[in-house]
Amino acid sequence: MATTRPRPAGSRVNRWLGHAAAKPFLFVLALGPFIWLVYAAFANQLGANPAEALIRSLGDWTLRFLVLVLLVTPLRVTAGWPALARLRRMVGLFVFFYACMHLLAYAWFDMEFDAASIAADIAKRPFILVGFLAWLLLLALAATSFNRAIRALGAMRWQWLHRAVYLVAGLAVLHFFWMRAGKNNFTEVYVYAAILASLLLWRVWRRWRQAPMVAAARRT
Repeated sequence: MATTRPRPAGSRVNRWLGHAAAKPFLFVLALGPFIWLVYAAFANQLGANPAEALIRSLGDWTLRFLVLVLLVTPLRVTAGWPALARLRRMVGLFVFFYACMHLLAYAWFDMEFDAASIAADIAKRPFILVGFLAWLLLLALAATSFNRAIRALGAMRWQWLHRAVYLVAGLAVLHFFWMRAGKNNFTEVYVYAAILASLLLWRVWRRWRQAPMVAAARRT
């Protein structure tokens, strides 16, 4: 009697990731924190200073999704989940979404949409300037994240542009560090910095490992 071998775990995960429902499920899952924060704001569940809690929570979720988008390639390569690549764009767009909501909450609750006050605050406070620069870079990445932009820029230039996500990560951690400096509370900052640094170092190590193979391919 013939027996069937069990499918490897990686194969099952790839099948789930490649399923038509994976993207809608990820969309709902990624939108969940924002929906909860809006509900919590209206239900008065954000503590004594709801505006500050909302602004900071949206910033925290921006960092979390930034970690997730940088985690996609290491997971795809090391765990053998190539289907994970199809979800990377959506995760990246959610980084931009939460960054926009973070900026919007700051402009609304802290500055009351006073453009002159916002411009003065950006010029006066370095951590606001750094955060705004990170948002501008995310805007460029989001605007060029679609297939038409890839064709217009060319694959090589598009790849170089989207490596700016590492700069975004550095600016985001610096923004977080300066924001926490007033309270001398750096624990979370160090955690995010360590995670993002390890993900960047993994990419550097991988590129170094691949360099001889790329050079050999060019010679043939």
